[in-house]
Amino acid sequence: MKPFTQMNGLAVPLMRANVDTDAIIPKQFLKSIKRSGFGVNLFDEWRYLDAGFPGQDSSTRQPNPDFVLNADRYKGAEVLIAGENFGCGSSREHAVWALDDYGFRSVIAPGFADIFHNNSFKSGLLPIVLDKEIVESLAAECEASEGYQLDIDLNAQTVTTPSGQVYPFEVDSFRKNCLLNGFDDIELTLQQRFRIEEYEDARRKNAPWLFDVPS
Repeated sequence: MKPFTQMNGLAVPLMRANVDTDAIIPKQFLKSIKRSGFGVNLFDEWRYLDAGFPGQDSSTRQPNPDFVLNADRYKGAEVLIAGENFGCGSSREHAVWALDDYGFRSVIAPGFADIFHNNSFKSGLLPIVLDKEIVESLAAECEASEGYQLDIDLNAQTVTTPSGQVYPFEVDSFRKNCLLNGFDDIELTLQQRFRIEEYEDARRKNAPWLFDVPS
């Protein structure tokens, strides 16, 4: 998992409440257990006017000109400013994978669905909870100013606007450490690989018959 320390990224507002995981990545695209390849279908039913299906060449599809991610000014956005209860619905990890694959590093919202919130940290996406009024202010500033970028510093736990306004945010210390170091569950476990190997070596000596597999 790619570490998250600090970033300066173009922001895009999507101030819809209760955006569920099926809207983030529709169910027909959940055909793969890989973490890559989902970005092209992020918010698929909102981004395109025609129906999408797995394996489709999206360059031939009809983009929805009214959807915010299709606006030229938001191309390359890395920070999503979202509404309340973002990521509700099913527990699919693919929702986070699609946001990450598209290029988002952080989502700022007044609140997140619990499972989506947990999945985000495990995939390197930083979910930031700020007061509703602050999020609405950030979204309004973003809409009013083309090229609006936010500085996010995980170590300092701050979001800084182009005008210099600083907003602190809370984050669990364990999750913060994992993000700063790029540790997902597997990488976190592998930090104890020497102890695991010591245990396996002792196990082989004490119970060799368990490891004596006939050829």
